[in-house]
Amino acid sequence: MASTFKGLNSEKDTVSTRNLLYEAIPLTGAIVSGTYADGNIKNFSHGIFQSVYDYPYLSSSANHIFDITAGYSADSGLSSSTSVDNAKKLNIYNEMAQVLVGFDDNNVIRRFDEDGDFFGTATKINEAYFLNFTRLLTKDEIKKGSFTLSLGASASYTQPFGADGTEAGDIIQLTDKSGSTGYKVNSPAGEYGILYATGSSLNYSGVDPEGYVAAGLIYYQAGIAVVTSSVFGTLLDWTVTASSGFAGAGAMDVVADLTASAISGNCDAFRHRIYNVSFNNTTELNSTIYFCRTNHNEFNYSSNPTYLSSSKLVVKNEAKDLPVSYITTVGLYSADNELLAVAKLSEPLKKDPTTELTLRVRLDY
Repeated sequence: MASTFKGLNSEKDTVSTRNLLYEAIPLTGAIVSGTYADGNIKNFSHGIFQSVYDYPYLSSSANHIFDITAGYSADSGLSSSTSVDNAKKLNIYNEMAQVLVGFDDNNVIRRFDEDGDFFGTATKINEAYFLNFTRLLTKDEIKKGSFTLSLGASASYTQPFGADGTEAGDIIQLTDKSGSTGYKVNSPAGEYGILYATGSSLNYSGVDPEGYVAAGLIYYQAGIAVVTSSVFGTLLDWTVTASSGFAGAGAMDVVADLTASAISGNCDAFRHRIYNVSFNNTTELNSTIYFCRTNHNEFNYSSNPTYLSSSKLVVKNEAKDLPVSYITTVGLYSADNELLAVAKLSEPLKKDPTTELTLRVRLDY
């Protein structure tokens, strides 16, 4: 414990910094839709969502990577008491909307909006799939402008990515075009961007001049992607036939799947068409740097009991010699002298009345 203390000037002796660290996260569709014969997919008895792991979920090395679920608004034409899991799908949509979109002036839950302008006339997203990524992957947030979701849009359920599995014409890409400035800030869950779809399988009537069509939303801090069901419906340029379908059950299209299948079946159908997911996560590293300054007449004596022997300084050979100490540790104390943090030097620094030192201590949090 220190016997003498020196105060730090908050303006002259401290400075705060903020650094952002990024990590690329690629999730191949093979993991999501078939590598482990769905042994890495966990369904629950409540039937509200489905969890995806990077290994079979019973393995001790498995990591939970994201949850997937589906739901629709009470304003959707699909909401009917005859729809399978109707109440659950309504509750899922409402729960997500409460957290991510919030309430209007009349305390009514807002619906997801394609362009994020709640007061405009843009189309609402009434039926959606939700991908909730874990903190293990997103860390503090998803980096703006880095999210890409590739989906198979082939009319064949058994070959959702095309005949050879990689045909560009059968892949729809949902991309965050917001970059570092075009994102929205009117969400109670933080910042979010609009996902725009591109691909030759899209129905391009109504697509903007650049060839993009709004198809979802990505919430950066929450780590949640919202994908409109129309990406497999009215946005496609093919129609379901007797030998094809969104969910593989005869001629079941996305609308029929959302009403006739349980949430687990909706998740299976969507997950089956995930070709790739990629984004960069963000770790925010905050630091405070303390400049601990020792003047020539300070800290020349050690508080270590071994510094003295028979009331004499053991590091002095002659009485007239200058006092000498060796600095090994810096302690940061509260205003009432309680030790809060300790910094160790890589090697002892010699200190005597002929030297002055400035030690730079960085505290990360």
